[in-house]
Amino acid sequence: FRIAPEGPGIEVLVVTSRDTGRWIIPKGWPMKDRKPYEAAAIEAFQEAGIRGKVHKKPVGSYTYLKLLDDGDVAPCIVDVFQIEATELATKFKEKGERRLAWVSPDEAARRVREIELKSLLVEFKPR
Repeated sequence: FRIAPEGPGIEVLVVTSRDTGRWIIPKGWPMKDRKPYEAAAIEAFQEAGIRGKVHKKPVGSYTYLKLLDDGDVAPCIVDVFQIEATELATKFKEKGERRLAWVSPDEAARRVREIELKSLLVEFKPR
C-alpha cells in the first residue's frame, strides 16, 4: 500500500497474473532460508518493483486454486503481509509481464476474484 498522492487515504497495489491476466496482489511461494515476510518483500519487488517497510506478521490470509503447469490444480493458502511502499523501481524482473494499478482498497476488492481477499482488502487498515 501507499499513502494516496492526491488526497487523504491509501492506495493498494494490484497486479495482473502472468497467465490469465486476472487482478491479484503480488505473491509468491515460500523461499528456502527466508522468513515468510522476507519472501513477500522479494516477490513484491520482482513482480511490481516495490520496496518498502514490511510487517513481520501477516494481516490475514486467503485461499485460491493454483493451476499447475501439468494441468493439475493445487489448493493454496496465502499469508498476506503489509508492505508500505517507499520506493517504486523503474526496472524489475517481471516488468512488462504484468499490468500494475494503484487503487483504493474498495476498488482493489472489486477487481480481485477471491472472496477472502476481497474481505481483506475492504477491511484493510495500515498498521
